[in-house]
Amino acid sequence: MKVTFLSLLLMGATSVIAQTASDPVLMTINGISVPRSEFEYSYNKNNTDGVIDRKSVDEYVDLFVNYKLKVAAALEARMDTLYAFKKEFAQYRDQQVRPTMVNDDDVEAEAHRIYENTKLQIGDRGLIRPAHIFLYVGQQATAEEQQKAKERIDSIYKELKGGADFEQLARTLSQDPSTAPKGGLLPWVGPNQTLKEFEDAAYALQNGEMSAPVLSPAGYHIILMKDRKQLEPYDSLRANIMRYIEQRNVRDQIVSRKIDAMVKASEGKLTKEKVLEQCADSLSKVDSEMKYLIQEYHDGLLLYEISNKLVWDKAAKDEEALANYFKKNKKKYNWSEPRYKGMAYHVKTQEDVQAVKDCVKNLKFDQWADALRKTFNNDSIIRIRVEKGLFKQGDNALIDREVFKKDTTVQALKDYPIDAVYGKILKKGPEDYTDVKGAVTADYQDELEKIWVAELRRKYPVVIFKEVLQTVNKH
Repeated sequence: MKVTFLSLLLMGATSVIAQTASDPVLMTINGISVPRSEFEYSYNKNNTDGVIDRKSVDEYVDLFVNYKLKVAAALEARMDTLYAFKKEFAQYRDQQVRPTMVNDDDVEAEAHRIYENTKLQIGDRGLIRPAHIFLYVGQQATAEEQQKAKERIDSIYKELKGGADFEQLARTLSQDPSTAPKGGLLPWVGPNQTLKEFEDAAYALQNGEMSAPVLSPAGYHIILMKDRKQLEPYDSLRANIMRYIEQRNVRDQIVSRKIDAMVKASEGKLTKEKVLEQCADSLSKVDSEMKYLIQEYHDGLLLYEISNKLVWDKAAKDEEALANYFKKNKKKYNWSEPRYKGMAYHVKTQEDVQAVKDCVKNLKFDQWADALRKTFNNDSIIRIRVEKGLFKQGDNALIDREVFKKDTTVQALKDYPIDAVYGKILKKGPEDYTDVKGAVTADYQDELEKIWVAELRRKYPVVIFKEVLQTVNKH
């Protein structure tokens, strides 16, 4: 639904009353009412026909409540007052609001303004369509180079005066790559759109007339006047102007001028930010989809900030907690087939086979890569190629052959003819949480989130009106 800024101001007052009567409260979260329309917006957006794990309304309620509880926690923590949050939210909100501040009349008026300015700029001199043969003369050209260019352009001019074909010479001799293939033809130009020396000479010509060589800061030109005209009427150029407006994002410039005018008219009472905020508020009163789109981004930013602080980032950085979680749940990460914890590597000399093993044998597994890089690949010469990790059968051909004793072809690595492996087999499962850190981190995050949500459920009262829930998408 597209609504202009003026319409918002006129419609805002009456719309609130109408919305309240037809949009009952579906639930309250910590005393804050959630209307049915908000729940419907979220449910319908996240449960389209293409969604694999589509939820029923009853199933979605718990997810929605948990979402709202986290937002309530973020608001209580005053995360919405943080500068970074306010800046990012305002940027998104403004992207949605600004286009609604321009209507068709504004665009039409802008098109007329562009036309009138162009007409004024062109004036009585009109538009010209010249062609030219151009020889480049650099700003730092020597006197000898300038003289050669002068002799060359005079020679071309002499040929033209003798009856040579202008278009043919332009195609073969002109050094203007954009016009030479067109026989030297330039687009329509107006006053102050070309070099002054070129413009003065061109405008002095009548249709069909040719100039003597003209020197400009770019080089020499021989100009042939192909056509002249006055600017066409507005209606015949309107489509081109509209295309220009869309291509150059002039709509946004119109919005900026409108906002500047509102700020100026307020005599210091409004800022640009306040104008956009008021526009967003008014728009939300008459366009529920826009309202919930803006709110969705607002709440989503808050959800990200608080979840990152209390769950995601906390879990990822707490090495001790990850180790303890792994220790308590070690059986969860057992595997049905063995893994090889180590590396497959390729070296140039036999001596480096043992040198690689000696380099890492007393180090922790996560220290291997740095030690190998510093010892063997710390300058312009790359002595070894290494693939390090936790491998099961089928992951690496060299390990399949050397460790799991499979009949496998190993592709030779150019310049590194000697293959080797180093590490150990883990038969039942990982020996350390770092072996399966990604899975452990994800599981620990899930546990933290469950604990957090349970705390939020105890802290913030939730009331769901079942009779309203039953009317979702049925009214």
